[in-house]
Amino acid sequence: MTTRASAGLLRLAQDTALAAGQMAARRRTVGVQVAASKSSPEDVVTLADRETESLIRVLLADARPDDGFLGEESAATRGTSGLTWVVDPIDGTVNYLYGFPAWAVSIAVVEGDPDPATWTTLAGAVYNPTGDELFTAAAGDGAWLGVRRLQVPTDVPLSLALLGTGFSYRAAERERQADVVRGLIGEVRDIRRIGSAALDLCSVAAGRLNLYYERGLSPWDHAAGALVAREAGARVGGFGADREGMGLLIAGAPDLYRVCQPLLAKLFDDFMADAQA
Repeated sequence: MTTRASAGLLRLAQDTALAAGQMAARRRTVGVQVAASKSSPEDVVTLADRETESLIRVLLADARPDDGFLGEESAATRGTSGLTWVVDPIDGTVNYLYGFPAWAVSIAVVEGDPDPATWTTLAGAVYNPTGDELFTAAAGDGAWLGVRRLQVPTDVPLSLALLGTGFSYRAAERERQADVVRGLIGEVRDIRRIGSAALDLCSVAAGRLNLYYERGLSPWDHAAGALVAREAGARVGGFGADREGMGLLIAGAPDLYRVCQPLLAKLFDDFMADAQA
């Protein structure tokens, strides 16, 4: 994939994210209607999630009809081009529901099978309409917040690091995840739970968080944000040499990642032992 081609894909991703974010924001001003629950009664999908994904599908299909599509709210489709668009129409739906200003449209285009363990992400855009912040990245071309190039800060000791994380919507799993937080909280400056994986990853890129970790993320939660973090100089991965995935995602400056990853691995080993007990 040439740099010129990736630039074209990035323009499409960011233009689509802006249009979708503006529509979702308009829907928010007239009220939010819950359409259904997913993994638990707390894990909701709104009509705006579905409408926003529908708009994104139409815009992408009009521009690139041969590409595949993998979104949170509708059926996946395979394309013939070798490229797939990985979309979360509203990442942070509970924030959106409550009017908490931390939700985003996340759009990435990947090459290969739509599997984080094997795909190559070519371009991505994450748009937070409430702050009018557009994060973008193309492979090999850096990460950006608007016109500002992003670079993760380094040489931050674990004791002064601000970490981000997220929790499952299943109560029993949240309780075990709280045990992981309990094991970390005395080792770091503090921990934040923002409620949008895409924005957490972009926050690492922008230096608002020093490191972010979460278990149980779906591909659309992190496809675009992980590229933004990587292109800003972060290391993004999972357990050991694993790529990021459902099991675990960690993102942070490489030096802090090296310190924190074994600690998280130990805490999550205990987490898994408790879950199987």
